Amino acid sequence: MTIDYKHKIEHSQVYDVAKKTPLEFQPNLSARIHNRVLLKREDMQPVFSFKLRGAYNKMASLASDVLKRGVIAASAGNHAQGVALAAKKLKCRAIIVMPTTTPAIKVNAVRARGAEVVLFGDSYSDAYVKALELEKSKQLTFVHPYDDPEVIAGQGTIAMEILNAHPEPIEAIFCCVGGGGLLAGIAAYVKAVRPEIKVIGVEAKDAEAMTESLKQGNRVMLEQVGLFADGAAVKQVGEHTFALAQQYVDEMIVVDNDAICAAIKDVFEDTRSILEPAGALATAGLKEYAKRHGLRDKTLVGIASGANMNFDRLRFIAERAEVGEKREAVLAVTIPEQAGAFKAFCRLLGERNITEFNYRYSDPKFAHIFVGVAIADPAESAKLVSDLQAQGLPTLDLSDNEVAKLHLRHLVGGHAPQAKNEVVFRFEFPEKPGALMKFLDTMGHDWNISLFHYRNHGADFGRVLVGMQVPASEMNAFSRFLDNLGYPHWDETHNPAYKLFLA
Repeated sequence: MTIDYKHKIEHSQVYDVAKKTPLEFQPNLSARIHNRVLLKREDMQPVFSFKLRGAYNKMASLASDVLKRGVIAASAGNHAQGVALAAKKLKCRAIIVMPTTTPAIKVNAVRARGAEVVLFGDSYSDAYVKALELEKSKQLTFVHPYDDPEVIAGQGTIAMEILNAHPEPIEAIFCCVGGGGLLAGIAAYVKAVRPEIKVIGVEAKDAEAMTESLKQGNRVMLEQVGLFADGAAVKQVGEHTFALAQQYVDEMIVVDNDAICAAIKDVFEDTRSILEPAGALATAGLKEYAKRHGLRDKTLVGIASGANMNFDRLRFIAERAEVGEKREAVLAVTIPEQAGAFKAFCRLLGERNITEFNYRYSDPKFAHIFVGVAIADPAESAKLVSDLQAQGLPTLDLSDNEVAKLHLRHLVGGHAPQAKNEVVFRFEFPEKPGALMKFLDTMGHDWNISLFHYRNHGADFGRVLVGMQVPASEMNAFSRFLDNLGYPHWDETHNPAYKLFLA
C-alpha cells in the first residue's frame, strides 16, 4: 500500500515536545558564495537536534498498552535524546543502546532525561543488533531512528515549516544523510507540494551509504564508516528511506572533513552557534553544490540538524576550518641554511598573515620550513608558490596533504646535534597582522636561528619558541639583546622536555 506522506506529515504529533524553529538568513555566507542562504535552525530544539520530531511522532502513535511496556532504541546520540525526552513526556520506560564511541555529552544528556543507557559496539549498526536482542527479551517496542514511516513523517514536518515560512522561490533544500530519515521525509513532502524545488542529500566522504546505494540501485552495506560526523555514521540506509530517496531526491553531494569544519565555522560566524559535524553537513553540501553548478542569486536552504558537540573536538575543527575553506595555504619551503635567510624568506611572504611556522636545524646547507599562510582563495596559494619558486626557493603546496595537515605539522623537529651553542627561549608578543615579521625585525641580530615554532591561535598574544646558536663569547651581547627586545621571554634551554626531544 502506498503511503500518503503528505497527509501523515501534516497530521504528525510533534508539537507537544518540538518547536517550530526559525528559518534564518545567513548574511556572511550568502555574500561569500553569491547566493541567498537560509538556515533551518533545528539545533534550537530542546534536544539540540531534529530527531525529537520523528521519535515523538512514532511513540505518540503507539497504543497505550504497548507504550506502557516501554520502548527501546539504538542511536549515536541525537535520536537517543529524542526518545528519552519523548518517553519522559509520555511517562514510559526507555532503554537506549549507544555505540561505545558516542561522545560523552550525548550519553550524559540521555541519562539526564531519565532513560537507561546500554553502551555496545563501535557503530550504530552494532548497537542496532544489540537493541533488537533486548527488544525481544524485554518485550519492548523498537523506535527506529530513521526507517519507520512515523519517524519519517515526523522529520518531514521540517519541510512543511520551511515551505510555510518561505513561499517565495527556493532553488534547493539540503539535508544531512545518515540512515536517510530526514532526507526521505523532506523529499516526500517537498515533491508533493512544490516539486520544482530540488532536494539534495549530503554525506560525509567516509560514510556515503546513500550515495553508493543510489548509484548501484540497491542498498549497499559499507564495511566501515568514519566517525567524525558520528551523527550520520551509518553503514546501511533504511529500506523505506532508500525507496523514497530513489523516487524524490535530485542529487547527492559528498564532502570531506575539512569542508565540514569550514561549514561549522561559517555557521558560527553568522549565528554564533556551534553545530556538531553532522549538523553542518547540509551547509558544507550547499556550498559545494553552489560551486559545482555555478549558482548565483539563488535561494538555498540548509538544515542545521544538530549541535551536540563535544568540546574537545573544537581544537581540531578550528585547525582544519581554514584549510577546508581554502583560506590557509600549508607549504613546505626549502631555503638556504645561513644567517639572514629565514628573515629574508619571511619578507617574501609580504603582508600576508602567517598562521604557522615550524622549523628545526637539520642540514648545514638547506633548511626545510613548514609554514601556514592566510590566503583569500586557492588562486592566491598557487601564486605564492610560483613567486617563492621564482626566487629560487623550492616549494611544495601541502594544503591537500592529509599526512602533513594531521601529523607532520606537529612533528617537524627532532634532535639537532649540529646546532652547536644552541639556546632556546620562549617569547610572547602582541598578536596582530604583521606581528611575526615585526618580532623578527626587532630581533635584528645575525645569530643563526636553529629552531622556530609559531602558531597563530587567535589569542591576544603570539607565542614563539626560538632556538639560536649563540657562542659562549657572545652571551653578554645576547643578554643585552634580550633586555632591549621589549618582549616577555623565558629561558627554556634547560627545560627537560627540550633536552629530551630537541637538544
